[in-house]
Amino acid sequence: MNDSEIKALISLLDDEDQEVVQHVEKRIRQIGGQMIPYLESEWEGSFNAGLQKRIEELIHDLQYQSVLERMQTWKNGGAMDLLEGLWVVATYQYPDLSLDKLRQDLEQLYYEVWLEVKTDMHPVDQVRALNNVFFNKLKFAANTKHFHSPANSMINQVLETRRGNPISLCVIYMLVANKIGLPIYGVNLPNLFVLTYKAPAGVQFYINVFNRGLVFSKNDIDHYIAQLNLKQADMFYQPCSNLDIIRRMLRNLTLSFEKNSDAERVKEVERILDSIKDDEDTLPLSDYSNKS
Repeated sequence: MNDSEIKALISLLDDEDQEVVQHVEKRIRQIGGQMIPYLESEWEGSFNAGLQKRIEELIHDLQYQSVLERMQTWKNGGAMDLLEGLWVVATYQYPDLSLDKLRQDLEQLYYEVWLEVKTDMHPVDQVRALNNVFFNKLKFAANTKHFHSPANSMINQVLETRRGNPISLCVIYMLVANKIGLPIYGVNLPNLFVLTYKAPAGVQFYINVFNRGLVFSKNDIDHYIAQLNLKQADMFYQPCSNLDIIRRMLRNLTLSFEKNSDAERVKEVERILDSIKDDEDTLPLSDYSNKS
């Protein structure tokens, strides 16, 4: 369809015949996201509140469909780029967010850290140096005041405010650490996402980024799991996949919207999560305690 045909189609959204309107809405959805700029233009030029509301709903539906498609494409492509997965999650609330802008923001963090963390340092000293830059210079910190805010699951918001939940702080910390060559990966603990430094030479320890980069050991995890009355599982000690991280991020987002009593968004995020679930994905880990 050319511009004039698209504009003529959109103008029929204001038709008095509801069958015509329903047919037009269906056609717009079939065409997809390319209709959004035209819908936005129609919204801006309208003084009809009912039409504006209809357009807003259409735009939301089209943007949401784009999120679902991007997430599926990311998963089907092997979920190789964690930042891209985080970007897709954030576009649920920030549809115009630029992936290139996120890469630039992380590149700036990398330069800050690269100056302080040396390859010839002992692994624990490398983490201490990284902690110093991350928490003291760059001012990242736990968002304990608004722990259940959906913004904690939006990487652009965490990069801007320097406040996040366990997993969002961990992924930024990990992305920067990986960029400077440190073997740091995510670990799926119940109620708390942490990192592990796992070198090929056999060195392995853990990092609690939510607690300002506290370094701890396997014995500490043993004790933590025992306190929760859970059986030990390999996933509580070893690196998880990028797909695991995005699933956990989406679970956190679902719980955030539940805390805000936003049932519609809960359903939408659950649908995104369902689209990237595997049959064996049965343990609903999140960063939230059942009591919180």
